[in-house]
Amino acid sequence: MPFTIDSARNIFPNTLTADAVPATIARFGQLNAEDQLALIWFAYLEMGKAITIAAPGAASMQFAESTLEEIRKMPFLEQSQVMCDLANRADTPVGRTYSTWSANIKLGFWYKLGQWMEEGLVAPIPEGYQLSANAAAVLQSIRTLEPGQQITVLRNAVVDMGFDPKQMGSYNRVAEPVVPPQSIGQRSQVTIEGVTHPTILAYMNNLNANDFDALIELFAPDGALQPPFQRPIVGKEAVLRFFREECQNLRLIPERGVTEPADDGFTQVKVTGKVQTPWFGGGVGMNIAWRFLLNAEGKVFFVAIDLLASPKELLNLVR
Repeated sequence: MPFTIDSARNIFPNTLTADAVPATIARFGQLNAEDQLALIWFAYLEMGKAITIAAPGAASMQFAESTLEEIRKMPFLEQSQVMCDLANRADTPVGRTYSTWSANIKLGFWYKLGQWMEEGLVAPIPEGYQLSANAAAVLQSIRTLEPGQQITVLRNAVVDMGFDPKQMGSYNRVAEPVVPPQSIGQRSQVTIEGVTHPTILAYMNNLNANDFDALIELFAPDGALQPPFQRPIVGKEAVLRFFREECQNLRLIPERGVTEPADDGFTQVKVTGKVQTPWFGGGVGMNIAWRFLLNAEGKVFFVAIDLLASPKELLNLVR
């Protein structure tokens, strides 16, 4: 029986993902806006002691500058209301603008607000503010996560804010320019213990080089990519947009893998390793599994990117 996207999602079913991450994100979403904002602030301050957050590049920030300047000029009470409205996903002009931004622009926006809160330019969390019992419990849950899982929770917390774009009708997505791919001479080549399939190696090498045009040609026309804790993105156009908006300047460090034949001439490959992001640099590596299903022509029919439950899962290559 030929594979479907849904059936492809079940390859290597013993892969243990970090289920605590979506559970913590769901608990965060149930908090009121004031607690969400305070928790982000407290987590930001705590993480700053152990994780260096990199300043966003100018390309990410140029699209948020006018909105940030508008907020900076507001009285503290209005600033607090804007941030609460974003957390509440209210239908406001700022909420609609925010919802059109890529994840990196949203992260840059909150990074700058955090800086301004420290500098006293944006309304701070009131001195002596006490988190509710539920918010304190969520913060404690975040403390127990590994650094890569912590940044995933906090990233998703701010990315999901703003007015729901599904209710906006047609709109223009706003993303930073795509960086040029590295020249051939500057590219390094990965090696993966146990995996030599050229499609898998080219996937890793092209993504590390920001060569998204070459990368997307590795996919079948109906191919799909499933980001961590999300539904699959189907079709080359949609997958290419994801790469351009979400994957610039990543560093993939695959370590080992296994290749197995599957039905109908397909091949399934599992690779484990780490991913470093430009937001947190080389100090934080997320433990990742890539589960590939290649068609008979060697094209990517499906790839799932899984955030693993623990470092020991890097050794789990069984079906």
